[in-house]
Amino acid sequence: MVSENDLPVAIIGGGPVGLAAAAQLVSRGLPVKVYEAGSAVGSNLRDWGHVRVFTPWRYCVDAVARKLLESHGWQMPEPEAFPTADEIVDQYLAPLAKLAELAPSIETNARVVAISRWGADKVLSKGRQTRPFMLVVETAEGTRRDSARAVIDASGTWQTPNPLGAGGLSAEGEREFGDRMAYGIPNVLGRDRHLYAGRTTLVVGAGHSAANALLELAELAQTEPGTSALWVTRSTDLVRIYGGGDADALPARGELGSDVRQLAESGRVRLVTGFAIVAIREVDGRLAVEGQTNDGLHTLGPVDRIIAATGQRPDLALTRELRLDLDPWLEGVKALGPLIDPNEHSCGDVPPHGHRELSHPEPDFYTVGVKSYGRAPTFLLLTGYEQVRSVAAAIAGDMAAADAVQLVLPKTGVCTVPVSLSGTSCCGGPAPAAVDACCADDAKAKASGKSGCGCGVAA
Repeated sequence: MVSENDLPVAIIGGGPVGLAAAAQLVSRGLPVKVYEAGSAVGSNLRDWGHVRVFTPWRYCVDAVARKLLESHGWQMPEPEAFPTADEIVDQYLAPLAKLAELAPSIETNARVVAISRWGADKVLSKGRQTRPFMLVVETAEGTRRDSARAVIDASGTWQTPNPLGAGGLSAEGEREFGDRMAYGIPNVLGRDRHLYAGRTTLVVGAGHSAANALLELAELAQTEPGTSALWVTRSTDLVRIYGGGDADALPARGELGSDVRQLAESGRVRLVTGFAIVAIREVDGRLAVEGQTNDGLHTLGPVDRIIAATGQRPDLALTRELRLDLDPWLEGVKALGPLIDPNEHSCGDVPPHGHRELSHPEPDFYTVGVKSYGRAPTFLLLTGYEQVRSVAAAIAGDMAAADAVQLVLPKTGVCTVPVSLSGTSCCGGPAPAAVDACCADDAKAKASGKSGCGCGVAA
């Protein structure tokens, strides 16, 4: 009979954080099983593979995974270069997954659709911790049930985008006209060029995905007459997307925000803020979008296509039969909620955290990676790598290492506090313009006796 300790640790998701978790566990001599729903590792990254990330290579590679790769002759790409998502897969994740230490443990085209305990639903308490996890796995050959001693959920949120409707529900007509919509970051200059050339596109969202889409549409317009973009945001405060400019410790992130701000202020893209979408309607073969504003219901358009860069949310159905402790509105791990709440933070100032914050009332189950942030948009890979280092140590029983959590993240140079509450900026000085960055130097604010904002990261 197989003992529980002989069972593998199940890792859901073959992206950067999931494979980092596998490398950490393998380095400790523990058996693992990685389930990747796509046809290859990093499949979610492939969806936006054309996009160049704003974090250089040195922030994109897990330390233990790098050591494992280098033992096989792999060479780290130029640490200060900025890879595309495709390059992260091709030059890092794919070689990592092919290593003899990891390859036998990785199964692709294997989607975990539910997790429970063998013989115990969510209600049963007696003997619960002694029962192995049961994973329901869908493959081309059919559905099966696998066992695991522990589960690390690194499945991410990319496959469950937020709807266009500002109330968190699909806007009226959203499903009906879904064939004229794209979620996330379509490849405007490449694969999807024919869909956007010579057409008017509505881009919805106030994050970096929206910025990338807008900049590509503006570039397309230079060579394709008739190409135009309309940018709509629910918020009237764009500090999170405009960013901290030169004060950002990730220059490419600061540049992205500065570029999209210039695009809007130059008039090359029409910007409409404070517009909460409620419906999409067809008008003479094109799309008109209705939304609530401070002045009542208004209609924008018509447009030809819509890009919904409205973020993602975790798949909660996957873990319905587990006892999880989630933040009530972000739906990430509860301990992180107050620290990354976008109602209070534009910068996601997150202190070091590890297995204790990422665990749940369900013993030996951990939520890591972007899914640990739920609906918050401020995750960086560095955070996920330190998360799984701590979690792997805890599963291995090395509590000293598990609790020795260290995390140093690059600053954004921005943060937000409602100016109307105090008449001052978040650094305690004069109130900035509505979309100006503040807290370029948090230390100066603290040194002057004001309240520093302690900004962290935005992704």
